[in-house]
Amino acid sequence: MQPRDIPNLISFLRILLSVPVVWLLFEREFSAALMLFAIAGISDGLDGFLAKHYGWESRLGGMLDPLADKALLMSSFLVLGALGLVPVWLVILVIFRDLLIIGGALYYHFSVEELQADPSLISKLNTLLQILLVILVVTNAGPYPLPAVLISALVWSTLATTVASGVGYVWVWSRKAKEKGLRS
Repeated sequence: MQPRDIPNLISFLRILLSVPVVWLLFEREFSAALMLFAIAGISDGLDGFLAKHYGWESRLGGMLDPLADKALLMSSFLVLGALGLVPVWLVILVIFRDLLIIGGALYYHFSVEELQADPSLISKLNTLLQILLVILVVTNAGPYPLPAVLISALVWSTLATTVASGVGYVWVWSRKAKEKGLRS
């Protein structure tokens, strides 16, 4: 292993970290789950910093980093939905949006041209709101009760940005695909 592989290793470990987070959530060990979720968040920042600061960016890292984010977020949403802490309709919408984006990206990549993924601003906001929702719902369920209006506002904000970012991706990438045409 070389130093330039460290960001990829951190991303891979973050994918593995989703397993104990899910287990702790199911066991209703919310404080411990929050701690691991925080470690995952810090590691996300660390691998990004190392990759950019030292020029250790790689194609593999470009795939592992968002995969690690999605693995942790999607699994957390699924468990929180199963526990009744997040509305099931929001869990379904979040997962549907991600599957739609992944499916569209794969289609574009293999049918049109190599995809250079660049998250939109609304998508970044959506990811931030999803992370905040998980953190606040777990905090509310465990160590510190929070005002219901705060959780509710975050649920509706997450809904709005999930829909807006999903529609935005479909709109932008379908237009690009139409302009470029299918590969021969």
